[in-house]
Amino acid sequence: MKRILIGVIGTLVVILIFRFYWSNNNEKSILEENSMLIEQQINNVSKLIVTEGHFAEVYNYRDSQALFGPFLIASKKALVVVNAEVTVAYDLSKIVFEIDREHKTLRIMSIPDPEIKVNPDFEYYDVTADYLNQFNAQDYNKIKKNVKASLLQKVEASSLKGNAQNRLISELQKFYILTNSLGWTLEYQGQSISGDFAERLFMD
Repeated sequence: MKRILIGVIGTLVVILIFRFYWSNNNEKSILEENSMLIEQQINNVSKLIVTEGHFAEVYNYRDSQALFGPFLIASKKALVVVNAEVTVAYDLSKIVFEIDREHKTLRIMSIPDPEIKVNPDFEYYDVTADYLNQFNAQDYNKIKKNVKASLLQKVEASSLKGNAQNRLISELQKFYILTNSLGWTLEYQGQSISGDFAERLFMD
């Protein structure tokens, strides 16, 4: 009878030990799969969130040089029509993140700043120049520099950056949905992110 009892107890102990290790390994396996899924989701998300806009600029360029005081002035001028394609992009491959498997937490450490690119197309009209004050490379470079600065001011005053930011938020909200569905926590700059993700993300 004792042998049977010892055998039963021994069998139960073996079963309990087996179930403990199986459960522990299974939990580790699920945790590993979840963390790999989160990391894959981040890596597969759109690397560039691009918002495009088209801007037009009419620029009058004038330059006058006094050659002999006020007695002889050489002038040059040009009417420049600029059509520009402007893109605002976030390179999401530059997101810095950390996966804490132990605490089931995805930490977004930093988000890249938007990248603004201006691709202008210049058309020159009414280009006139006196013989002693001809157009040169310096003039064209100055025109390009001034036009680009003017276009960047227009971009800042437009809704282009706001639209790009909204698209960024929609992409990052996918991280919250994914982590929440897996029972994980999403953190950004040391703060836990909940449903009011958009407001808290850009509260600074």
